[in-house]
Amino acid sequence: MDFLELAKTRYSERYFDPRPVEQEKLDKILEAGRVVPTACNYQPQRFYLIRSEEAMKKLKTVTRFHYNAPLMILVCYDAREVWTNPGDRYYRNYNSGEQDASIAATTMMYEAEELGVHTIWIRGFDSKTVVDTFGLPEYIIPVMMLGLGYPNERAKANAWHYLRKPVEDFVVEL
Repeated sequence: MDFLELAKTRYSERYFDPRPVEQEKLDKILEAGRVVPTACNYQPQRFYLIRSEEAMKKLKTVTRFHYNAPLMILVCYDAREVWTNPGDRYYRNYNSGEQDASIAATTMMYEAEELGVHTIWIRGFDSKTVVDTFGLPEYIIPVMMLGLGYPNERAKANAWHYLRKPVEDFVVEL
């Protein structure tokens, strides 16, 4: 399948089968997140795997949006390793961490889809609670969680998934 078709057909999975994601596929997904372009190639993205019974119990205390995915990747960035632009007068104290981590998460999401593994992008959590619950260093900043797994018999895209605004709503020539 070509990339544009993959992007059009991928949807946020909310109905996961408990079957685990094979390590070989997980390795490819993580590699996709490792090789992404980042600002000045600083590579601040960090991935924390949540799949053990203990880690899943903790996860369920920090978000209700887990959809029983058998694997969660907590995507973060290391605030000590981001590119900054202190001279930006419009976006004061800009740093590239969230963008770099988001590029990694998106790339992993599409690699997973290519491998037949469904995903859901989750941001329904308090970052400080996540850091405290999982004992992360204060310089690790959570950006999102990527739920991964195989769909169960109830799996389907939400009705609004395929509703798209026309390209003219997004593009302005300057």
